[in-house]
Amino acid sequence: ERLRGRLVGGVLTIAASEHRAQLRNREAARERLAALVAEALRPPAPPRRATKPSRGSRERRLTAKHRRTDVKSLRRRPREE
Repeated sequence: ERLRGRLVGGVLTIAASEHRAQLRNREAARERLAALVAEALRPPAPPRRATKPSRGSRERRLTAKHRRTDVKSLRRRPREE
């Protein structure tokens, strides 16, 4: 089920061409196949539990935004009145 996106006509194809020797490329492809199958058989990660940002983190974010606003406003040309 997890490898469904990699199947072409019901066949799992893996290509390896990082070595000059055909035998070493075959070994690399076998290792890659073993890693791919092991990853597919691994149980799925537990679902992420949604959390709210803490009050302190919200305040830090807003103060940082205010600081950036002040810095950028100082770059502007002074208003003539």
